[in-house]
Amino acid sequence: MRPKIPLPLLLVLVVIASLAIGAVAGRIWLAPETSIKTYVNSQTILTALRDQGFLVTQTYVFDQPVTINKTTGNPFKDFFVGQTVEARGTMEANLGLDLAKLSEEDITVTETAITVRIPSPSLFNTNLVGPIEVKNTQGIIKKFLQPDDGYNLALQELTKAATDAATQPDIVQQAERASITETTRLVQLLTSGSGKSVNVEIKK
Repeated sequence: MRPKIPLPLLLVLVVIASLAIGAVAGRIWLAPETSIKTYVNSQTILTALRDQGFLVTQTYVFDQPVTINKTTGNPFKDFFVGQTVEARGTMEANLGLDLAKLSEEDITVTETAITVRIPSPSLFNTNLVGPIEVKNTQGIIKKFLQPDDGYNLALQELTKAATDAATQPDIVQQAERASITETTRLVQLLTSGSGKSVNVEIKK
């Protein structure tokens, strides 16, 4: 006849067994997930970057007056047919990268690093922000025979002035730094989990 296990001892054994099972299950369920490595190649990065199209990386706002003189140099003639337009307006210039123009040769992927070579940023567009203040002076004959409020002339000159200012070397250098920063951020998002470092450089 088998000896009977006392009830108190049986309860202790059941509790110990439950604790052991719980500890093992807890280690399995609560253990940190093993990192899943993302595998990337130059083609996947290229496709994702091209899909961005033109990436605006820097915006500049200019507020400067312009003067347009449509005169002959002859005060007598200018009194009749001359025109002077003085204008002021706020212009916004956007610079960035046309990522759609990247090629596979611009992206290098090794076991440890990703290198992306981007072009120097270019001007995307120039927009008027708000109204234009226009002071328009016309000769007597021009005012009646060829009336012109000067608005279109003012807008053209303001756009040209903003374009010239936005393409100055110091402004372009700032846009280059911003383009490198933004492209690096994009590639890091695209390749998160790959374990590779990201290096972005301007093509010369």
